[in-house]
Amino acid sequence: MIDSKAQGAQLDATQYQVDAIAKYEAVYGQHFISPGGADSARACIARLGLKPGMRVLEVGCGLGGSAFLMAREHGVSVHGIDVSANMLASAQERLRAEGLASQVTLAQADVLALPATTRYDVIYSRDVFLHIHDKTRLMALLYDLLLPSGLLFFTDYGRGEGQPSAEFAAYIAQRQYDLRTVRGYRELLEQAGFVQVVAEDHTAEFVFILRSELVRIGDDAAHADIRQSWLDKIDRARRGQQGWVWCAGRAQ
Repeated sequence: MIDSKAQGAQLDATQYQVDAIAKYEAVYGQHFISPGGADSARACIARLGLKPGMRVLEVGCGLGGSAFLMAREHGVSVHGIDVSANMLASAQERLRAEGLASQVTLAQADVLALPATTRYDVIYSRDVFLHIHDKTRLMALLYDLLLPSGLLFFTDYGRGEGQPSAEFAAYIAQRQYDLRTVRGYRELLEQAGFVQVVAEDHTAEFVFILRSELVRIGDDAAHADIRQSWLDKIDRARRGQQGWVWCAGRAQ
C-alpha cells in the first residue's frame, strides 16, 4: 500500500505544484481541477438528492469548488479531505473568501485512515480514486462511513477492457495510477455490499470536454506539456484505452 503522506508529498512535488495547480484551474475554471469544471460538478451533484442539513464527505476536495457549490446551492454541510497540502492551503484561503466556514470544513487526511465515528448521508468524489490502489479496502471503508441508505457517488479516470498499449501502460506507471474498467468498478461496489449500483461509461462526454478545454490552453511553450497531455488523453480515449467512469451505490 502506498503511504498517504508520501503520496501527498509526491503529488505536491509533481502534478500539484503551485504553478501546475494554477494551470489546471485556468483550464477547468475557478476552484476546479477536474474535467468539466463547475458544469460537470453541477451535473454530478444533481444526482445526489441533496437536502438542507445533510452531511456530505468529499474525498479529494481539491480547491473546494464542489464543496462550495453543495453548501451554497443545497444547504448541506460538507467535510472535504485531500492528501495534497498545496491543494488544502489554497482551498482554505478560498473557503474564507467564500464565507462558507459554517458549512464547509477542510482537512488534510487520507480516506483510508478515516475512523467511522462520523457517518455521512452522501460521499462524493471526483477523479480521485485513481490514486488509491487498494480499492477493495477503499470501498469497504466508504460503505462503513455511510449512514443506512446513504449514497456513494464518484467519477474516475478508467480504462478499456483488455491490455493497455505500451504508451498507456507507461503513462499509468509514471502517474502511479490504478485504473479500473466500468465493469470492474461495478463489481467492486457490489462486493462491498452496495445496492442500486450504477456504473456508467462517460468516455464520449470526456472527449467532448477535453476538446472544449483545449481552446483554453495557451498554444505556447509555457503550456506545451499540458496541451500535449490533453491531446494524448483524447487520442487514448478515442482508441478505447482511457475512459471516464461515473458510479453510484447505496449502503443498506
